[in-house]
Amino acid sequence: MALIKEFKTFISQGNVIELAVAVIIGGAFGNIVSSLVDDMITPLLLSPALKAAKVHEITQLTIGEIKYGNFLSAAIKFLLIAIVLFALLKMMNAFKKKEETAAPAAPSTTDQLLTEIRDALKK
Repeated sequence: MALIKEFKTFISQGNVIELAVAVIIGGAFGNIVSSLVDDMITPLLLSPALKAAKVHEITQLTIGEIKYGNFLSAAIKFLLIAIVLFALLKMMNAFKKKEETAAPAAPSTTDQLLTEIRDALKK
C-alpha cells in the first residue's frame, strides 16, 4: 500500500507531468515538421530537378506534387492533441486545488505539544 501511495505522489509531481506533456507535444510537433519537409518543401525542391532530368515516372508517384492535405492534417492533429492535453492539465490542477483546500493540514505533533505547553504555562 505504501508503494502505491509513493508512486501516486511521484506521478502527481509537477515535473513528471510537465515532462510527459513536453514529450507528447514534441512528438506531435515533430509530425508537423516532418510533413512540412516531406509533403511541401521537398516536392518544391525536387520537382524542377526531376523534370529537368526527364524522370517522369518518379514525378507521377506524387514526388512532384505538394501535399497540402497531409501538412494540414498534421497541423490539425497537433492542435487537437494540444487542446486535449490543456484540458487534462486544467482538470488535474483543479482537482489538486480541491484536494489542497479540502484537507486542511492538521497540526504536527510538535505543534500540538507546544500548544499544550503554552496552555499549561498560561494556567
